[in-house]
Amino acid sequence: MTEIIPTVDFEADGKQIGWLRLPHSVTRSAYGVIPIPIAVIKNGAGPQILLSAGSHGDEYEGQIALTRLIQTLESEQIRGRIIILPALNLPAALAGTRVSPLDNGNLNRVFPGDPHGSPTWQIADYVEQHLLPMVEVVADFHSGGASLEYRPHMSTHFSVDASPEHKARSLEIVKKLGVPHVMIFERKPKPGVLPDGAMRKEVFSFGGEFGGSGSVSPDGVAYVEKAVRRLLAIFGASEESLPESMELEAEELRIFGPKAYVYAPEAGVFVPATELSQQVQPGDLCGEVIFPDNPGRPPVSVFFEGGGDVVCRRHPGRVERGDCLAHLAASR
Repeated sequence: MTEIIPTVDFEADGKQIGWLRLPHSVTRSAYGVIPIPIAVIKNGAGPQILLSAGSHGDEYEGQIALTRLIQTLESEQIRGRIIILPALNLPAALAGTRVSPLDNGNLNRVFPGDPHGSPTWQIADYVEQHLLPMVEVVADFHSGGASLEYRPHMSTHFSVDASPEHKARSLEIVKKLGVPHVMIFERKPKPGVLPDGAMRKEVFSFGGEFGGSGSVSPDGVAYVEKAVRRLLAIFGASEESLPESMELEAEELRIFGPKAYVYAPEAGVFVPATELSQQVQPGDLCGEVIFPDNPGRPPVSVFFEGGGDVVCRRHPGRVERGDCLAHLAASR
C-alpha cells in the first residue's frame, strides 16, 4: 500500500494541477512531504495516456515540453484523460542531477519500486502500481543528461511475448511521431526501467532521447512537443489536424548488445574522434585518452568493437575508467 497521497481527483472532468505528496520526515520538517507535480486533464470517456519526464533530473527537454503542455492544454481540447508528470523524480530535478540527492536512487533503474522503500523506490512503485493500471499508453521522455549527448530519436518498447498486433501497432505509431530516427527495444521485462513496468501492465510504451550535455536543446524540445501532439492525435485524445502522410522514412535502429558500447580504459581526458550520426566499423578509432597530469605518458587509443551509427557521445572531457564514451545503434 502506497503512502503517496494525490491532491488531484483522477476521475473528475476538467483540468487539475496538483501534487503527489510523498511523506518525507527530516530534521527540517518532521511531517514534511515531497510534492511531486502532477496534472490531470480529463474530458469524458476516451483514451487514457500518461506522459512523464524528469526521471533523471538533469534531462530537461521533456521537462520543458510537458510543463508547457500543462500550461496550454485545456480539457475541452481533448477527450479521455491525460496524466502529466513533468518532474517525476522531483528531488533529482530540483538538484539538476541524474540520481536523487535524497537516496542516490536512479528512478529509471528501480522499477517496480517498493512502497516501503526510500523516496525514489516509492515513486517507482506508485507509477507502476497506481498510474500504469489507469492508462493504455505511456510516453517517458529522456536525454543524455550531464554526461552524454544523444542524436534525437523516438523509441518504442515491447515484450518478446507481446501479441503480434501490439508489436505491429507500436512500430506503426513510433514511425509517425515526427522524429527521423526510431529505436526499437524488444525484450522480456525485468526489474529496472519504466518501460519494463509498462510491459508488465501491457501498456503501449514510447519514449526517446532528445539532447543532453546538461543543457537545453531547442530542437530536442520541439521534437518532444511534436511527438506529444501526434501521439494524442493518433490515439484519438485530440482532434489536431495531422499531415495526410505522417509516416517518415524513419530509420529503425537497435542497440545490439555489449559491443555497441565503448568505455574509458583509463582515467584522463577523452578526445573523441567521431561525431554523432557518423557510421563506424569494428576497429575504427573512437578517440583517445590523454594524461595532462603526466605529459610524458603516451595517449591510450580507444576503438569501437561493433559497427553502426554513433547515436550517443560523452560530453565532459574528464573521464574515469569505466565511463561510457559512446554507443552505437544499427539497423534492424
